Amino acid sequence: MYRYETHLHTWPVSKCAKVSVEENLAFYKKLGFAGVFVTNHFVDGNINMDKNAPFEERIEFFYSDLEEARRLGAKMGIRVFGGVEMTFKRTDFLVYGPDKEWYLAHPEIMEMEKHVLLPILQEMGALVIHAHPFREGRGIHLLRLYPRCVHGVETYNACRTDFENHMAEVYAKEYGLLPFAGTDNHKGGNRATIGGMEGETPLVDEWDFVRRVKAGEMRPFAMENPLYVPPAPEA
Repeated sequence: MYRYETHLHTWPVSKCAKVSVEENLAFYKKLGFAGVFVTNHFVDGNINMDKNAPFEERIEFFYSDLEEARRLGAKMGIRVFGGVEMTFKRTDFLVYGPDKEWYLAHPEIMEMEKHVLLPILQEMGALVIHAHPFREGRGIHLLRLYPRCVHGVETYNACRTDFENHMAEVYAKEYGLLPFAGTDNHKGGNRATIGGMEGETPLVDEWDFVRRVKAGEMRPFAMENPLYVPPAPEA
């Protein structure tokens, strides 16, 4: 079985990430994963640069971690794929398929509301997943659902509660949306649980992943992290 991390944030591109590209790749290599998808916060979200910078500069910075990951992955023997995590007021979407050149050629997407943009991405063949749709917490005052604008739902997100993941499962089942899983990893190996998608043969590229998820040929999985060391209890 070939396992892939589908929701991974790396420093320095994602402002909230704690771990470098190299540390992340070493961790997933030790776990025996076939590959990872680097899905940093897109230029509409928690990216670690001035949001008033020119669009092209933000795109170049966004892809800098992915490009480094691909170079390192080739040396370390772990496949690296790309994706983005788009956002609208802390409602997040994972998008797989479009590459750097596509985004550079379409700066107009920054002016589009998500209920307009997501169907356009679907029409051009991208895979659109609603990340942690029932996430609650600081700064989240409203849950927004887009059942007609996504292919699937993160029914397992390793950073969310059992209740939030259960509600995502109910939502996906009732609306006929694809089940999906990912860690939403910001901390590398410093996580007790891991999630992702698995298949019986290795992925060729991002578009192969898109096709296989849509066809139901990839399955969500969740696992405990055997390398995790819990913090020592306070004295």
